[in-house]
Amino acid sequence: MKNRSELREIIMRVLYQVSIYEETKVKYNVDDLIHEALDIENSFVNETVYGVIENKSKIISLANKYLKDWTIDRLNKVDQAILSIGIYELMYTETPSVVSINEAIELSKKYSEDAVVKMINGVLDKIYHEEVK
Repeated sequence: MKNRSELREIIMRVLYQVSIYEETKVKYNVDDLIHEALDIENSFVNETVYGVIENKSKIISLANKYLKDWTIDRLNKVDQAILSIGIYELMYTETPSVVSINEAIELSKKYSEDAVVKMINGVLDKIYHEEVK
């Protein structure tokens, strides 16, 4: 059984695939992408992937509101997925805010440049202080 950190990494990969398929206008099935990434059914993965997809416009709007002189579409697709997961967890789940932010930061440390790690941290911190608290 995978822990939540490992599951978030799978969620990031699925969301990355979704964004690539959408950009290239390739037909896809979200359930198939999840199943390819994870052999067993997992409600956390399903709820988070679908939650990010269903709330995409609100997540983008929030990200753009707090990205200083930047927009989310300028980030690479992996960074977009990481930031989207963090925002989704902060705004739409019962996951403790500190956990949501720390998990996004840890994922970004693994996959992103230092400047992007700081940017993701800053955006999530601002959202927490101005939207969640």
